[in-house]
Amino acid sequence: MKIEAVQKGESEVQYTTTYQSPVGEILLAADETGLTGLWFDGEKFYADSLDPEHEEKELPVFGTVKRWLDIYFSGHEPDFMPPVHMIGTPFRLTVWKLLLQIPYGETITYGELAKMVAKEKGIAHMSAQAVGGAVGHNEISIIVPCHRVVGSDGSLTGYAGGVDKKEKLLSLEGADMENFFVPTKGTAL
Repeated sequence: MKIEAVQKGESEVQYTTTYQSPVGEILLAADETGLTGLWFDGEKFYADSLDPEHEEKELPVFGTVKRWLDIYFSGHEPDFMPPVHMIGTPFRLTVWKLLLQIPYGETITYGELAKMVAKEKGIAHMSAQAVGGAVGHNEISIIVPCHRVVGSDGSLTGYAGGVDKKEKLLSLEGADMENFFVPTKGTAL
């Protein structure tokens, strides 16, 4: 997996295709290195990092990603990781790498993730809000599982793809949904 801190617009040429999922259309973006984006149609930061000069083209990586998604949406944990090329600031990359450590079907809170980031950076404290901002700007939804981060009170909030999708993804993974709830107002409702 390639992880790279670059300024917006400095990445390789990007290509796109779409995937029809049970929870809506997904736009996939990749460069020659790997998957650079996976966005639900209409999500808050839809194609935020996609180069305006991209072109639609079926790359081999898209076949691998679609196979991963087919397995995932059939209710099973994929046993492989497609080639991923995460591009972002050093802080966001730290957060996104930690998201990859959250096991399938399990959740952690933004506060717990903030403690993990602080430990990774060798500092005493990290703001859960800052970490939440990085989680919300994750460019590779589902595969980099930002949907597995929940509020400390059990609220299903903060998912750029929409709280309804977050709830469906967690249910699909068999997460214990008993103590979770959808807030009446929040940042990503």
